[in-house]
Amino acid sequence: MEHLAVRYGGIQALDDVSFPIEEGKILGLIGPNGAGKTTLIDALAGMAPYKGAIRYERKSIDRWPPHRRSKSGIVRTFQSVELFRDLSVRENLLVYADPHGLAGAGRMFRKPVSTISRIESALDSLGVAWTIDRFPEELPHGTRRLVSIARALAARPRLLLLDEPAAGLDVGETRQLGLQLRRLVDDGITTIMLVDHDMDLIFSLCDYVHVLNFGKLLAGGRPGQVRENPDVLRAYLGAPPDPTA
Repeated sequence: MEHLAVRYGGIQALDDVSFPIEEGKILGLIGPNGAGKTTLIDALAGMAPYKGAIRYERKSIDRWPPHRRSKSGIVRTFQSVELFRDLSVRENLLVYADPHGLAGAGRMFRKPVSTISRIESALDSLGVAWTIDRFPEELPHGTRRLVSIARALAARPRLLLLDEPAAGLDVGETRQLGLQLRRLVDDGITTIMLVDHDMDLIFSLCDYVHVLNFGKLLAGGRPGQVRENPDVLRAYLGAPPDPTA
């Protein structure tokens, strides 16, 4: 990303944001509510108009619509759990795994073994293989969120953009999610940009962390560097009390 800017009416949602996402790493993005984190994901996925430049695998993708970006391997999740309630978990994943979308889901019993295997593997990687024949409404919220991440994995992303994946998960589910995301990256399956408010997850999992504040890039670097950055402490993490006061 180079000099990325997004404006909605009189609101500058992103302002001159530039940083790389390194292949084979997990990059965390944090900041207060309204800092521009989801807007950045929207821009990368082609779902928000922006100024500036985005290059993916050394190619400009500024004119690419969302479906072309997704097909090329840039896949995102949403803060809300966007599962089709009238489709089973298996069919939900087929929508992402099959280029024919919903029409493909209707032909699920004629899918190649490789596609079915990919769906089962995506669910199994997040510990929710047991949900494959259930419907979203039958599942607890935390499980639905894990299924939504598995659905994104079924699309074989090269860059996975996760927007608040730990929302609604308990401590154990969050820990398990972190372990599985780390394994996916370490095994060379995908690269991840992770937006979340769970600071323990971000700082324990990510290779790099960037901080947005009012649409601007406030800081970036290794987790330890960001955690100790005075500007970040003041703006977001909460500065420690002054021992001389």
